[in-house]
Amino acid sequence: MDLLYEKESYEIIGACMEVYNELGKGFSEIVYKDALEYEFQLRNIPYEREKSYKIKYKDKILPHSYDADFIVFNKIPLEVKAIEQLVPGNVRQTINYLAASKMKLGLLVNFGEDTLKYKRIIL
Repeated sequence: MDLLYEKESYEIIGACMEVYNELGKGFSEIVYKDALEYEFQLRNIPYEREKSYKIKYKDKILPHSYDADFIVFNKIPLEVKAIEQLVPGNVRQTINYLAASKMKLGLLVNFGEDTLKYKRIIL
């Protein structure tokens, strides 16, 4: 069975692993996001940082929006965490981001554990 966006996911996770190998755990999310942005540039991986999506409810655009940490390859939201461990709420948050962005695959990455942890989330 083919994985959705297998090549792109592999490249994103590879960049995340490089950042983790260089920095280890213990920094705040913003530090990992800054390092990831630089790593994406080094690898020529196309991305947008902190892209905002409006949320529509019935016929109204809500005043608050969803801000993705990264949209990579113009089709994969990347949610970055630096917490002790991922919890189901993090997965639900990523699912909501997929719904808001109308994208199919999201990656949830946690730099806060003893090894880099990540989840592929498909909507």
